[in-house]
Amino acid sequence: MSTYTGPRRHADDPERRKWQNPEALLADIGLKPGMVIADIGCGGGFFALPAARILGEKGQVYGVDIDAGSVSELESLAAKEGLTNIKLTVGKAEQAVLCNSCADVVFFGIDLHDFEDPNQVLRNARKMLRPGGELVDLDWKKEPMPLGPPLQKRFSENDAARLISAAGFKVVNTKDVGPYHYLITARK
Repeated sequence: MSTYTGPRRHADDPERRKWQNPEALLADIGLKPGMVIADIGCGGGFFALPAARILGEKGQVYGVDIDAGSVSELESLAAKEGLTNIKLTVGKAEQAVLCNSCADVVFFGIDLHDFEDPNQVLRNARKMLRPGGELVDLDWKKEPMPLGPPLQKRFSENDAARLISAAGFKVVNTKDVGPYHYLITARK
């Protein structure tokens, strides 16, 4: 899935929380109790754990990440909280279809630029989305800044929107979310 080589993306990273609020972002994209979300590149659960809390016991979080240590950490944290609505897979997103036509949201939390084959990952997202569902891509702006991956590795908003469109999605919204990121919402 990801070629990410930085530190593990922990579930409750206090430094990251200074510049990104996962609960607010998930509420902003319309996540509600009972929905199903697929978190592609879930890492240690920075978005997956808050999503599981929001969705409640009738909702479901599917997650995939290439880093077995992060997935194991996320499983432990979910178990400690008694969250039983998280189903995790260790593996490459290019090879993962976590469910067929079941997800209300397929979510990329600042990682679409990391995948070896983002086109394949987006094709897989189409398979996971139910009719009327949304693909949500949160990613780094392609601007010099003190955080994030090297500038040459990032997708500009336009490049990401083109990739998403080429995979058979219609981009319905693009907006800035904070000083470092943009958010693209798309539908089949």
